Parts: sequence; C-alpha cells; structure tokens
Amino acid sequence: MRIKDASALVAGGASGLGAATVRALHEAGAGVLIADLNADKGEALAAELGERASFVAANVMEPEPVQAAVEAAAKAHGGLRISVCCAGIGWAQRTAGKQGPHDLEIFHNVLKVNLIGTFNVLRLAAAAMVNNDPDSGGERGVCVNTASIAAFDGQIGQVAYAASKGGIVGLTLPAARDLAGRGVRVVTIAPGTFDTPLLAALPEEARTELGAQIPFPNRLGEPEEFAALARHVVENPMLNGETIRLDGALRMPPR
Repeated sequence: MRIKDASALVAGGASGLGAATVRALHEAGAGVLIADLNADKGEALAAELGERASFVAANVMEPEPVQAAVEAAAKAHGGLRISVCCAGIGWAQRTAGKQGPHDLEIFHNVLKVNLIGTFNVLRLAAAAMVNNDPDSGGERGVCVNTASIAAFDGQIGQVAYAASKGGIVGLTLPAARDLAGRGVRVVTIAPGTFDTPLLAALPEEARTELGAQIPFPNRLGEPEEFAALARHVVENPMLNGETIRLDGALRMPPR
C-alpha cells in the first residue's frame, strides 16, 4: 500500500506507540487522523505536525465516535486506506488470591477496551476500505492491530491482559481471510517491553532491569521501532493474516 497521499486513522494515537506511528505515517506523506481520549495530547500532536494531521476525540469501545472518525478519515486525502489501532489498557491481578477471586468487572473492562475496542476499529475501518478503488495490486486498505507478547507469554497477574491480547492474535487470520476477497489486509504486531509513558513512571532502576531481560538489543524497545514496523506492514503487500512479535527475542518468565 502506498502511504503517500493516503488517509490513515491511528486509534490511540496521542501518545506512546500510537504517537510514534502517527509521526512515521505523516512523515511518509499520509494524511493522519489521530483518534484518542486524550484531547490535550492529541490536539498538541496534530498542531505540531500541521498540514495533513488532525485530531478527533474517540473511545474505541463506542461505535458512533469511531464511525465518525472513520468517516472523517475516509473523506480526506484520497480515502481511508490505513488503520492502526494502538489503544489499550492493562491490569495486574491474579485469578484468585488473598483478596479473593479476580474482579470480574475489571476483567470485562480490559477485554472490552483491548479486544472489543480493537475489533470495533477494525470492522468499521475495513467497511470503509472495501469501497475504495483498488490500487494497481488490487489492494484497497490495510488494518494493523496491536497485541502483546503477553498473548503468548502471559505472566502472573496478567490473566485479563493476556486474554485480551490473545483474542487480538486469534482474530487476525480469520479477519484477513474475511477481507481477502475485497483487497484489505489485516496484520497484528505483538510488541515486547517498550519505552512508553506507562513505563516512564517507573524508577530508572526498574526500567533498566526490564531492558536487561531482553536478549538483544539489551534495552527497552523504542516507540519509533514499533512505528517503523507498522510502516513496513503497510508497504509490504505480502504481509497478511500474520502476528509479528517485536521483542528482541524476549520470552517473558512467569513473573
């Protein structure tokens, strides 16, 4: 998929992995719509990038705001052809412990944001993409999801998070098969431990320890590295129905 002059939607694009992806796609010539709950950061990023960048407030769990974002992106810069979903939350709690069983409402909320929210963006973006004119290779669009290596190596206390990210991995291939006849690709990236705002709150010693667990490179991943892979996924038409681990050969221990 050619990025230049295409329209891209990045859900969860105001910070972290999403913001880095917004920058990468914008630099490559796309018009980028940033969809996020954090209006301050989203509007600031759009203002910084200037032309071909805009922001809309949207909760990925809610159909109407996401549909509005999709429609706005579809009307700009040659139609919506790129969708990237980076929105998500985490929670640490054991299945059963001293405080009793895992909170069911919290488990439900993590799945609702991470899994259902991702699917909400995917289904609505894909529905808009299938109406695009195909490019010379027959492609109409590409949807990139964000899972986590927790989908494969979930740690103690990550039952809700791992389940939600495992669901994203599980839907990738059937979604790609669903959309193959319409020229829309679906690919998921499963990052390891990355230097995002969530980890920035940790003491430097803890951040260094996390990075030391990664075989090579022996450090935390950088959001720009995630963004570089997202860009490559968009540009490489043979990447479809796949989940790509981006983790420096890290396999998470039980705790």
